[in-house]
Amino acid sequence: MGVKSPRFTVLELLAKMDKQAYSNLALDAALEKSGFSDRDKGFASRLFYGVLERKLTLEYVISLHSSKPLNKLDGAVANILKMGLYQLLYMDSVTDSAAVNESVILAKQCGKTSAAGFVNAVLRSFIRGGKSISFPEDKVERLGIEYSCGSKLVKKLCGDYSFEQAEDLLKASVTPHRTFLRVNNTKISSEALISEFDKIGISVKANTVTDNCLEAEGLGGVERLELFRKGYFHVQDLSSQLCCKALGSQSGDTVIDLCAAPGGKSFTITEIMGGIGRVIACDIHSNRVDLIKKGAERLGLTIEAVKNDAKIFNAGFPQADKVLCDVPCSGFGVIRSKPELKYTDLKSVSRLPEVQYDILCTASEYLKPGGELVYSTCTLSRDENDRVIDRFLEEHKGFKPVNILEEYGNSGCKMTVFPKDFGCEGFFISKIRKDDQ
Repeated sequence: MGVKSPRFTVLELLAKMDKQAYSNLALDAALEKSGFSDRDKGFASRLFYGVLERKLTLEYVISLHSSKPLNKLDGAVANILKMGLYQLLYMDSVTDSAAVNESVILAKQCGKTSAAGFVNAVLRSFIRGGKSISFPEDKVERLGIEYSCGSKLVKKLCGDYSFEQAEDLLKASVTPHRTFLRVNNTKISSEALISEFDKIGISVKANTVTDNCLEAEGLGGVERLELFRKGYFHVQDLSSQLCCKALGSQSGDTVIDLCAAPGGKSFTITEIMGGIGRVIACDIHSNRVDLIKKGAERLGLTIEAVKNDAKIFNAGFPQADKVLCDVPCSGFGVIRSKPELKYTDLKSVSRLPEVQYDILCTASEYLKPGGELVYSTCTLSRDENDRVIDRFLEEHKGFKPVNILEEYGNSGCKMTVFPKDFGCEGFFISKIRKDDQ
C-alpha cells in the first residue's frame, strides 16, 4: 500500500499488543523505521498509547452502540473502532468528520471493506448521542470502566488502600505525565544545564522536591540532543530519584545495585557520591549489562557493570556499605507509562512476592555490619511491598527498620509514593540496617 499512514501503523501496533508485546518497545521500533515527521510521530504515539490507556472505556462504548457483541467483532475492526472513538473523545485536534472518515478509509485499507459501513454506523451513532457515556452505578465497576482498568486490579487496589487512593492512582494513569531529568552533577550544575536547555529552546525548570532534578516539557527523543550525548543528564522519574536519596550513599562507600538495568539508579547513586567510591551494578542478562556500561560511559561515570543472578549469593562481591534491591515487580505504579499493565492477569504475578523475598534475603547477605539496604518496587501492591519487608524483618532478627524521607512527612521505614504526591510514578521504598557486630 506504499507508505503507511500514522493511523495504519497504530492499527498494526495494536494488533501486536493483542498478541502480547511491550508497548514502548513496539512503538519505538515502528517509529524508528517509519520515516514519519515529528508531528506524525507525535500523533501516532498519542493515538497508540491513548487507545491502550482507555481500552476498556472504548470497548464499553462500542458495546453500547454496536449491533454486534464485542467478542464477535473482527480484531482489526474492533481496533479501528477504538481508534475512531479515542479521536472523537480525547483528541481535540481531530474533527468528528475526520475521525469517522479516516476510520472508514482504514477499514478499507486493511482489507475489511465489508465492515466499512458498520464502522461508520457505530461512530456516527456515538456522535448523535452527544458523545456521552453512561457509566455503571456501582462505584468500583464505574472506576474500572471510566479509567480503563481490569476489575480484579481495581478491587485489589481498593482493598490494599482506600477507594479514594485507588481512584487517584487510576485517574493519574490517563493524564499526561511529567518528564524528570537527573542532572549529572559530576559534569554540570542544575543552573548551568537549565541555561543550556534555554539556549536550544527547550523549557526545563528545577524540581522543588529534590536537588539535581529538572522537569522538562516538549523534550521528545533525548538521544538527538547534544546535551544528552555530552552526558549532562539522564532521564529518571522523580520516584526513582527519591529511592536513591533514601539509600543515603556517601562519598567513598561501596554500593551494590542488584537489579540495576538499564542503570538509572546506579548512575544517580554514583553522582550522589560525587564519583568517589565503588558502585557495582548487576543484571542477569548480558545485553542489559551492556546498557548499563553504555550509559555509564556516556555520563563519564565509573561503574562496575556485571552479569549476576540476584537470587544467588555471589561470594566474589565485597561486603557493602549500601545495597539497593530494586526488585522485579508487577509494575502497577507505572501504569501511566505502561498502560497494558492495567489489564494484567493477577495470577501471572502471584509468585512475585516469593521471588522478591528470595532476592531480598540474598541482598542482605552483602551488607557490612551497620550497612543499610533499600528495598524498592515500582508497584503499589502491598503483597510485593509491605508484606515482603515485614516478613523479612520478622524472620531476620539481625536487621532493624530505618526511618526514611522524613522531610516529606513520612514516618517509619516504608514509604508508598502515589502519583498525586509529587506528580511522579507510583513507587514503594523501604530501608533496613544490619546490626553492628
